[in-house]
Amino acid sequence: MADAAPAKRTPSDFLKDVIGRRVVVQLRTGTTFRGVLASLDGFMNIAMEQTEEWKDGHLSSKLGDAFIRGNNVLYISAVKKRG
Repeated sequence: MADAAPAKRTPSDFLKDVIGRRVVVQLRTGTTFRGVLASLDGFMNIAMEQTEEWKDGHLSSKLGDAFIRGNNVLYISAVKKRG
């Protein structure tokens, strides 16, 4: 008997799965934010906790809580779990 095809995942499924996890958010400007995704809305506005701002591969500042407007976001990537 053949295995059933895996269920298709949507970008919305991915975003629901990464709330509360560490993510990398890349902006159109090239700036990267790393931290815990606290929430997001339908406009892709993002609230993050434990946020670090990275520029040109170097830690620029530790921000703590941050809010990023969705129209500035290029992509969101989940940080792989260790172990």
